[in-house]
Amino acid sequence: MQQSIILIGYMGAGKTTVGRQLALSLGWQFYDLDWYIETRFHKSVDLIFQEMGEEGFRDLERRMLHEAAEFQNIVLSCGGGTPCFYDNMDYMNSLAETVYLKVDPEVLAMHLRMGKTIRPLIKGKTPEELVDYIRGTLAQREPFYTKAKHTIDVSLMDNYEKIAITVKLLKEELGLA
Repeated sequence: MQQSIILIGYMGAGKTTVGRQLALSLGWQFYDLDWYIETRFHKSVDLIFQEMGEEGFRDLERRMLHEAAEFQNIVLSCGGGTPCFYDNMDYMNSLAETVYLKVDPEVLAMHLRMGKTIRPLIKGKTPEELVDYIRGTLAQREPFYTKAKHTIDVSLMDNYEKIAITVKLLKEELGLA
């Protein structure tokens, strides 16, 4: 049976980390939508965002989602805002098993401060501003995120053993164990 899994959630939730391990354990391909966009357009998401603005980027992101989500036997990790624009969430639900990786705002802030990825929406924020920003945007995005077919709380996923446990739980939740 051909299928795919799409991981959604806030930036820093671990979608790429979990997605890679999940795909590996299933023998499937892993795609990160931001990396897919960067590869296709030979520019960083940050640069595309600067050149096109958020509206232009979101339209491009939607088109690339429609391209990548058609692949079979993949795990696709989406950007934090992807489910919140156009009909993206309904589209993802129509094609794949969708999973919301839910994380507490304080944990997200910690992940984002430790991460090496440049994230255009949070550049230059103090730790307090970052937590406030996450709380605010998470409140706006949660109605979209909770449309996913499955929700897994990954707030305590802070080492490789817990990542493996999360992947095992996810496979059980999806009936793939």
